[in-house]
Amino acid sequence: MTPLSPQVAGLVLAAGAGSRYGRPKALVVTEDGRSWLVRAVETLAAGGCSPVIVVLGAGADEAEALLRRSGAGAERPVVVRAEDWADGLSASLRTGLRAAASLRPGPVAVAVVPVDVPGLAEATVRRLIASAPLGPTRLSPAPLGPDTLRQAGFDGRPGHPVLIGRAHWNGLVASLAGDTGARPYLVAHGAVPVECGDLETGADVDTP
Repeated sequence: MTPLSPQVAGLVLAAGAGSRYGRPKALVVTEDGRSWLVRAVETLAAGGCSPVIVVLGAGADEAEALLRRSGAGAERPVVVRAEDWADGLSASLRTGLRAAASLRPGPVAVAVVPVDVPGLAEATVRRLIASAPLGPTRLSPAPLGPDTLRQAGFDGRPGHPVLIGRAHWNGLVASLAGDTGARPYLVAHGAVPVECGDLETGADVDTP
């Protein structure tokens, strides 16, 4: 599908071991035969992201094989490996943002999702890219820029995707540690919430 803007890349964080789930979530295949990983790649692409970067770690060889077999998306994802994936979520996000920074032409922003949000909707991705709040219950078309910082919300609960403009990447990378991820940075820098609870639940899945 033609992206809404060639300036937005997708980023799927799929490097973790999935200790609570019992296996790497990058390898989860549902009863209908669909892989969470492939679903995430295809949804970001359909929602307007190009290219889509996938960060792998635990089970990386098997996850890459899943992607190859599926032919995920019309555009092959950019696959990178977080060699320090065992350090936690920060390692995946750091690796992914550095991969995004190396793209040419460089994207203005990345839409970030973990692999364990299998209910992610294409419409959620599109809304996050295209809109910003205009009052408590209204959305308005909003331009993208390097300073963009938006986060999908679900009935007021922060969730994914998160849209991170290029100007934030270095600062975010510098702030990352352990398994904390981007949340402290998003709070400190006033990420703009975009309500998407009418489109999906935004639920992540931690256990089978």
